Amino acid sequence: MAVTVETLEKLERRITLTLAAADINSEVETRLKKLARTVKADGFRPGKVPMSFVAQRYGASVQYEVVNDKLGEAFSQSANEAKLRVAGMPRIEQKDSAPEGQLAFDATFEVYPEVKLGDLAEAEVDRISAEVTEEAIDKTVEILRKQRRSFAQRAAADVAADGDRVTIDFEGKIDGEPFAGGKADAFQFLLGEGQMLEAFEKAVRGMKAGESKTFPLAFPEDYHGKEVAGKEADFLVTVKKIEAQHLPDVNEAFAKALGIKEATVEALRADIKKNLEREVKFRVLARNKGAAMDALVSKAELDVPQALVEGEAERMVANAREDLKKRGVKDADKAPIPAELFKEQAEKRVRLGLVVAELVRANNLQAKPEQLQAHIEDISQSYEKPAEVVRWYLSDRERMAEVEAVVIENNVTDFVLGKAKINDKQLPFDELMAQA
Repeated sequence: MAVTVETLEKLERRITLTLAAADINSEVETRLKKLARTVKADGFRPGKVPMSFVAQRYGASVQYEVVNDKLGEAFSQSANEAKLRVAGMPRIEQKDSAPEGQLAFDATFEVYPEVKLGDLAEAEVDRISAEVTEEAIDKTVEILRKQRRSFAQRAAADVAADGDRVTIDFEGKIDGEPFAGGKADAFQFLLGEGQMLEAFEKAVRGMKAGESKTFPLAFPEDYHGKEVAGKEADFLVTVKKIEAQHLPDVNEAFAKALGIKEATVEALRADIKKNLEREVKFRVLARNKGAAMDALVSKAELDVPQALVEGEAERMVANAREDLKKRGVKDADKAPIPAELFKEQAEKRVRLGLVVAELVRANNLQAKPEQLQAHIEDISQSYEKPAEVVRWYLSDRERMAEVEAVVIENNVTDFVLGKAKINDKQLPFDELMAQA
C-alpha cells in the first residue's frame, strides 16, 4: 500500500501510521508471559506468579513499550517506502479517530533538504600565507630564556624597574570603602609585563624596598571586575622586596638544557624554526579552511532542518557542561545552560555540514587511504616517538574517523580554492600567532 506523505511547511512532512489492535494485544500477551517467568512476588515461587497479577502490575508499561516498538517499525518502513531521508526524530501523536480494530497516529518530522551548490567561480576568497622570520625565532628564544630566568634580590638603594619581580602589600578603597579583591599581602608580579594595570605599574616603578605610596587608579570601563569597572580607587602600596631577573645566555649549555641533541645555538634555532613552521602551517590551513567554507556556504541554497539544529545545540550544551566538569565546577552536569545560547552557532554548523556533504558526494572528495596515512604521519612529527603516535591512531576507529573528517575538510578546502577567485595575502607572523 502506497504511503501518503503530506507536506506541511518547507522540510516538514506528516504521515499517518496505523497499528492493528490485535497485533498489539498479541505482542503484549507474549511479553507478559515471558516476563512472568522471572517476576518475583511475595507468597509466590519464581515462575508461579499468576498472569492476572503480572498483567495488573506490568501491563500498562509493557503495552507502552510494544506500541513504541511497533510505531518505530511502522515509521521506518513507511519512510523507506516513500524514499524519505528523515532528519531527526519524528513527533508522534495519537489520532482521536481510527478504523475499527486499529490505532492511528500522526508522525510529523523533517526531511533532509535539497542542497543547491552555486558557482564557486563567482566566490572570492582571501588566501593567506605567512613566513617564519629570523625575528620570530629571536622572539621565541627570548620566551624560552624568560621561562628559565632566575631572580636575585636587589640592593636596598635600588629602585624597581621593568623586568624586576616585586613583592608588595596593597589595599584599595573606593569612596573610602574597601572592595572585594582590592587587598593583598606579599603579592608578587613582574614589572613591565602587563600583569597589572598600567597605572598600577607606573606607581610602583621607581619605588624602593620599604617605601609606601598612595595613588589614584581609574579602572577601565571594560575591566573584568564588573563591580569596580569604570570607578576610581585610591591605593596604598608598600614595596616589600625587589628582585632583578637574570636571563640565561644563549649558548651550548642553554641548547643542551632544552634537549637539543647537537647542543649548539644553530641547532636550537633550527629546531625552533621547524616547530614554528609546523604551527604556522596548521594556523594558515585553519584560516584558509574557514575562508573556503564561508565562501562555499555563501554560494549554496538550502533549508536547514530545525531538528538537526536542536540536536546540535543540545550536543553543544553537553560539551559545555563537560568542559565545566573538567574545570572542577561543582554539579556541572546540572548547570542551567540554555540551548538557545548555541542556536545560531548550531545552525551554522548544520548548514555547513549539509553543504560539505553534498559537495563531497557530487565531486568524489572522500578521504583516500594514502591521504589518511599522510595526515597521521604529519601529526606524528610533533611528538618524540612518531611511530607510536601513528600506531595509536591506526588502532582506534573513533580516532581514525576524526582524521577522516579532517582530511575530507582539507579536500573540500582545496576544491573550493581551486575554483574560486583567490586574493593572496601575506600575513605578518605576529598577527597570525596573535589570533586564536
